[in-house]
Amino acid sequence: MFQKVLATFGSGGAKIDARLLDRTVSPGRPLRGEVLLLGGEVDQEINGLSVKLLARVTLPDERRPGVEDLEFGSQQLAGNERIGPGQQVRIPFEVALPWETPISSVFGKPLNGMAVGLQTSLDIANSVTDPVDVDAAAIEPLPAQKRILDAFSRIGFVFREAVLERGRVDGAVQQLPFFQEIRFTPSPRFAPVFTSVAVTFLSSPSETQVVLEVTKRVRVSKSGGFGGRGQEFLGLFKVDHAALERVKWEPQLEGWLHEVAKARGIFD
Repeated sequence: MFQKVLATFGSGGAKIDARLLDRTVSPGRPLRGEVLLLGGEVDQEINGLSVKLLARVTLPDERRPGVEDLEFGSQQLAGNERIGPGQQVRIPFEVALPWETPISSVFGKPLNGMAVGLQTSLDIANSVTDPVDVDAAAIEPLPAQKRILDAFSRIGFVFREAVLERGRVDGAVQQLPFFQEIRFTPSPRFAPVFTSVAVTFLSSPSETQVVLEVTKRVRVSKSGGFGGRGQEFLGLFKVDHAALERVKWEPQLEGWLHEVAKARGIFD
């Protein structure tokens, strides 16, 4: 009886050990793994075993900034089961990643600032504390996303940070309640014009919307004063996955950035 009481508080109760089978995965693909369910010292009723995709996002409130872990996919693996003392059960799973799943790794290198992964939760009947296991997932970019990122690197832009923000992108088709910004330090050519350039990918099976946000540098007026805070500009274009290699993306990006700068009277 004493062992049953301890098990309700997590001591000697059932445990879980989840692991991902894929070292890397891309948006729109299944994330494969398995859960090892380990029985404790007594029989226990299992109400449910589930996995869910989580992303740590920044809240948009400037007065009370903070972060929140948002769920963007889930799957129930088991329910209304009994696990005996010392029993071991392996449960495989596949969770479909949304096409807008944020990137957390590029060429095997983690993106700073990204916290995206899978949380496995075991719901034990009459238990005060339920076991939870969290595993980080390495989400590599789609070919279209990788090509755009490579183009930025080739024209001299340097990766600075990646962030997830809760909210929606104006003028874009978006499914998830948050979006990713991959921010770059401008190349020497554009450094006098922009302080930052951010890229957001919103993908679907056939195309990727590429949202570019540039923040222009504050200019000093002829009177010696400053012309106010930097202004932000949004541009959006679409990449057809089937026609990805037909476009030379380096001059395409430079041309768009040049037009934004030219519109402000900075470039001739």
